[in-house]
Amino acid sequence: MIPSASLPGGASFPLDVLGGLTLIAIVPFVLVMTTSFVRIIVVLSLVRSAIGTQALPPNIVITGLAVVLTLVVMTPTLERISSESLDPYQHGRITNEQMVARSIAPLRDFMLRQTTKTDFDFFEGIAHRPAEAATAAPATVLIPAFVVGELRRGFSIGFSMYLPFIVIDLVVSATLMGLGMFMLSPSVVSLPCKLYLFIMVDGWSAICGTVASSFR
Repeated sequence: MIPSASLPGGASFPLDVLGGLTLIAIVPFVLVMTTSFVRIIVVLSLVRSAIGTQALPPNIVITGLAVVLTLVVMTPTLERISSESLDPYQHGRITNEQMVARSIAPLRDFMLRQTTKTDFDFFEGIAHRPAEAATAAPATVLIPAFVVGELRRGFSIGFSMYLPFIVIDLVVSATLMGLGMFMLSPSVVSLPCKLYLFIMVDGWSAICGTVASSFR
């Protein structure tokens, strides 16, 4: 039997491999539930729907852009995780448990900044927990409160982006009805108008900047 090679800090190579595979498996869940991804993907999807191009940009492009923006927004948090958790662990200065605890703390701080007390109170009631400080809330309360808040803000931003395109649809429909062109679908005329407006205002850059600046 070949003994496993021990690494500094008491961590063995097989355990590191197992831990790495586990982290890879839960990365999608962590990305969706504890980062800015939810708000960003909701806003981008609503904007695409508002323009009226249901398949353009493709889902893979929307998702990829959301992932990139998530990395940009989460950069300070990721840098803190790297400096406080991953680097000390690689040098054997902390244990596996300490590494996990130090990795979770920056994510909790990020979620706490985005979550309102109303959401905390709501999910504390669902979980039948006594009222307590948000900083002491367990993951079963913090994560759903964070996600619901992100959905709310994502739909709020998406709604504000939707309004100009609704105005264009209404104006085009009223114009076509006034001209008696009932057989012409309003979308045939409104879609080029919306695309032209979106291009003129550099829409994607504006949306990316708006949603990124909405995080505290």
